[in-house]
Amino acid sequence: MPVRFHPEALAEADEAAGYYEARKAGLGQDFRKAISEAIRRIDQAPERWPPLTERTRRFRLRRFPYAVIYAILPDRISVVAVAHDKRRPGYWKGRL
Repeated sequence: MPVRFHPEALAEADEAAGYYEARKAGLGQDFRKAISEAIRRIDQAPERWPPLTERTRRFRLRRFPYAVIYAILPDRISVVAVAHDKRRPGYWKGRL
């Protein structure tokens, strides 16, 4: 099933990667790899991760304080947010 990013979720991932890269060379690339691995695992078994809301699920990254918030739709998996664990909970709900 194809995985598609909401434009704002893609921007969040890019912003976080830029932040980490500015802190330490290579760390932004590590963040991008963690996101890619999360997407690969979500694609393989989208129902494996627990529901966050009635329509979404959450995959927490291990090394970084971020989660990939996604919805399983009939024709695709939609990543609605790449959200920091401690900032503005639920801000992405309007993207559903």
